Amino acid sequence: MEGRTFPKGFLWGGATAANQLEGGWREGGKGISVEDCMRQHFDQDVRDYTLQNHVSLEDVQVALQTEDTVNYPKRRGVDFYHHYEEDIRLLAGMGFQCFRMSIAWTRIFPLGDEEEPNEEGLRFYDRVFAECS
Repeated sequence: MEGRTFPKGFLWGGATAANQLEGGWREGGKGISVEDCMRQHFDQDVRDYTLQNHVSLEDVQVALQTEDTVNYPKRRGVDFYHHYEEDIRLLAGMGFQCFRMSIAWTRIFPLGDEEEPNEEGLRFYDRVFAECS
């Protein structure tokens, strides 16, 4: 890469996915997503994407009977829901100039068929975006 530089104005940043990040799976009026029903299969090869990410109707029914966050890791994520202020400060401290994040639709429309959005979910994202500015 000799002689190559990043262009002027290049923005260093990071990106996240709500289902891997947020946690707070039963808080703020958030509904349940398929990701919340994906059990971690410690006995399976983690490189087998298809096997690791297969969710059957039976899997969903079993998942709905438990509040477990150990075997269902996307329910806890990295707990951004409770630590977003600190996390965003850490990103800024590393020199990040931009941050792309996805939004959990189940936090905005918990059941997926509401006519009005979940105000508590909207307020959460308002606070996150305000922290970024």
